[in-house]
Amino acid sequence: MQVVNPATGEQVETYDDHTESDVDDALDRATTAFEEWRARPMREREELLASAADVLRENKREYAMIATREMGKPIEQGVSEVEKCAWACDHYAETASAYLGEEHHASPPGSNAKTVYEPLGPVLAVMPWNFPFWQVFRFAAPYLTAGNVGLLKHASNVPGCAVAIEEVFREAGYPEDVFQSLLIPSDLVDDVVEDDRCRAATVTGSGPAGQAVASTAGANLKKTVLELGGSDPFVVLDDADVEAAAETGAWARNQNGGQSCIAAKRFIVHTDVYHAFLDAFVDEIESLTVGDPTEEETDVGPQAREDLLADLHEQVEASVDAGATVVTGGEPMDCEGSYYPPTVLTDVPGGCPADTEEMFGPVAAVWEVDDEDAAVEKANDTQFGLGSSVWTEDRERGERVARRIDAGCVYVNQLVKSDARVPFGGVKESGYGRELSEAGIKEFVNRKTVWVE
Repeated sequence: MQVVNPATGEQVETYDDHTESDVDDALDRATTAFEEWRARPMREREELLASAADVLRENKREYAMIATREMGKPIEQGVSEVEKCAWACDHYAETASAYLGEEHHASPPGSNAKTVYEPLGPVLAVMPWNFPFWQVFRFAAPYLTAGNVGLLKHASNVPGCAVAIEEVFREAGYPEDVFQSLLIPSDLVDDVVEDDRCRAATVTGSGPAGQAVASTAGANLKKTVLELGGSDPFVVLDDADVEAAAETGAWARNQNGGQSCIAAKRFIVHTDVYHAFLDAFVDEIESLTVGDPTEEETDVGPQAREDLLADLHEQVEASVDAGATVVTGGEPMDCEGSYYPPTVLTDVPGGCPADTEEMFGPVAAVWEVDDEDAAVEKANDTQFGLGSSVWTEDRERGERVARRIDAGCVYVNQLVKSDARVPFGGVKESGYGRELSEAGIKEFVNRKTVWVE
């Protein structure tokens, strides 16, 4: 695997792929490790996770710099990502015992009926490059603490992050092979999922990647959790705080270079505030600093790969050819590296890429709608259903509108985010199952009924 720094286009590192024999050995070692790990008292697993949080905090800038070098994340955003991973570890170190405590049920006199939660075994995680630490830790923190062991197939452009995450668990004192990174190409994933030693799989990534893993897992009767793409609506109603919505919306679209499944992508604005919002929104976007991701003042770094920039620009060009108007941005930047400027499109016609496809980069599409019903209709006019944001000064109205939007989560007067305390996941083509919170830690356990007479 060759690492190319997207800010410079230079190859900076090479990693040897693991072979089929390496994978077979890893599965054997994971199976052996599971038998010992599952027997560890929950409190010991929680204490080790707390140690992992300490390792993350102690080395946060080093880990952030790996992500910056491999996929172009601005360094301060990288540091925040590692800190968020540590926070998730803290959360499960404090709550796993409560989340997975025995549940007692009504039963006849002299009987004791309860549900206990037992781990499944080795779990494969197929993870993306855009949040190369957070995506992995929101899988690993709950599932390892529940007693499973982890096998990570990370994206091929962030192998250094994969190796670093394995080192985090080793430095924290985890037993050997409880967490392993597999540096393998995608064409070996099916073999791992089909193998009897792999008991479940989770995917965060594109729709095709999720469908492929789910199909193989389904044929082998294995549990999956999928967190796939999104084209999140950002709904601004007529009574919204326009300035606050514009400021938050600009960041919600452009943080991490716009490369986020839960980024605000489709801005749906009531006609009464449309022009005021658009003016403020464009001003906020044009104030963002695009540049070297190693510099602390940088807001928007390069796109993660040159081919991704090319794909994004093709979507913009096709949308403009169909009738969309470029308000700002709209062309790759004339400089070294894979830089695309924060871009705003208006007058977006139905059926063009900005309307129907996920735009995985710093491109915002803005629509004007006549009323609340039209806003909800447009918000739901997508095959995706990951997140949504609604802006209104009337909190009751905000909750009412939130309940009408087809999405796994809706935030009122806030950008969409994943938070360890609440369930996270989508509907429709954004996937199924939930990560994080109590719901997440219970996805890969056997909910066993124990009846004692």
